[in-house]
Amino acid sequence: MMVEYFLRLALLLPLLALLIWGSLKLTRYLQTRIVGAQVRSGALELVETSLLAPGLKLAVVRFHDREILLGCSRNGFARLGETDSRTRPADNEPA
Repeated sequence: MMVEYFLRLALLLPLLALLIWGSLKLTRYLQTRIVGAQVRSGALELVETSLLAPGLKLAVVRFHDREILLGCSRNGFARLGETDSRTRPADNEPA
């Protein structure tokens, strides 16, 4: 009886781990496809996001050669700052 329990456990635990791993990979793949489709449509480009707290996020978007800092919460968006679009310093200066 105990041997049968351990055999089932030895068979089902790796199967469960494989299902969890596969669902995480599938979720990551589908999220990148969805975000990639949204970012490339039109003049709006998501540059970077940062999670501050649950429900609070900072986002930098590029729109018509301007970089805009947005504060995102459950209540909506707020424009926090704006600047001309620039390239990264590592791209401009030789090392």
